[in-house]
Amino acid sequence: MKKIIAVMLVAATTLSLVACGNAAPAASNDAAPAAEAPAAENTDAAEASTGEGSGTVYNVCNLVNGNLGDKSFFDSAEAGLEKLRDEGRITLTTIEMGGTDEDQPKWLSTLYEVAESGEYDLIVCGTYQMPDNLKEVATKYPDQKFVIYDDNTYVGENANVCNITYKQNDLGYLVGTFAACMTTDTSVENINADPVLGFVGGVDSPVINDFLIGFIEGAQAVNKDIKVDTRYTNDYVDTAIAKEFGTSMIDDNKCDIIWGVAGNAGNGAAEAALEKGNCWFIGVDSDQEATFSADLAAITLTSGLKNVGNSLIWFINEMDAGNDHFGKEVTLGIADGGVGIVTDKNFAKYASADTKAKVEAAQKAIMDGSIVVDSAIGDTTGKAESLRDSVKP
Repeated sequence: MKKIIAVMLVAATTLSLVACGNAAPAASNDAAPAAEAPAAENTDAAEASTGEGSGTVYNVCNLVNGNLGDKSFFDSAEAGLEKLRDEGRITLTTIEMGGTDEDQPKWLSTLYEVAESGEYDLIVCGTYQMPDNLKEVATKYPDQKFVIYDDNTYVGENANVCNITYKQNDLGYLVGTFAACMTTDTSVENINADPVLGFVGGVDSPVINDFLIGFIEGAQAVNKDIKVDTRYTNDYVDTAIAKEFGTSMIDDNKCDIIWGVAGNAGNGAAEAALEKGNCWFIGVDSDQEATFSADLAAITLTSGLKNVGNSLIWFINEMDAGNDHFGKEVTLGIADGGVGIVTDKNFAKYASADTKAKVEAAQKAIMDGSIVVDSAIGDTTGKAESLRDSVKP
């Protein structure tokens, strides 16, 4: 692999979606836990711990199948890479390819162009929209190295591609712990005494149910009798159906906290909570409280995070250490800084000291292995579905 020695000093930006998309086979965790990993905090990539580097500077191209400014996956990836650039550990070229239907043909042609150039030690892309394009180009250029984040569609089919995924079940456990503590804390405005939570998922699939199984297990660890009203939009854009679901959850089952895990569609549940005026919302993937309008942010208690930027910093640390993950999937969790939960703003304002302590304890227990959260990924027993059905209101 060509390696270029250089030092680049540039100002960094910060910020941390899950493209909640593709379900896939069981994830293998080839990732070694970081020594002093970021906690389950509102930590963006620019604050992630990094290694000191090997003295080698990698030439990296970040391909954005959309535009920066999304305050979600793309910004998080860029922030992590810019931090590495600031530290002189990589040189960085970022290409915004656009995200409209008209832009999509550019994604494949641009992938071909950067791979053909032979300029880059590593090409980064992400999310569920890119794997078909990446597979085609990676097959054509087997000597070019690629990383794709939040997708594992073709794991192992190309020896020059690393797939980075995230332990959304562990993330779900933290959110479930928090939500279960909050749902009966009637000292908080709009919280009623009924222990009933809502979960608006995208497609009824292993990846969404991986969030769900963690959410329910975390909630049950706080209150074994808790109920969770689970519904699926069956896509990631239909805010109207999510709003309808949210309204029904509130009116029919006294839900006072709803977690939206359906991409943009899930935000319809936030709209329902705002309109009804007696319910809270929890975001996903990025810090939605920071990206919502002021009125929606005000009813968003926290968000579960997938820290894409942290995961790219982790990957470069691994390259420096001589650890080769190409041709494999690595699944990053709390200990690796891959997932977390927002703990500032409304979380800090409304969560009691006891609630904060229980979330922190859950985080530590997952990290030290004393709590092992079940996963829907690769499960053939239907455990997530059975658990879901057992806690219906």
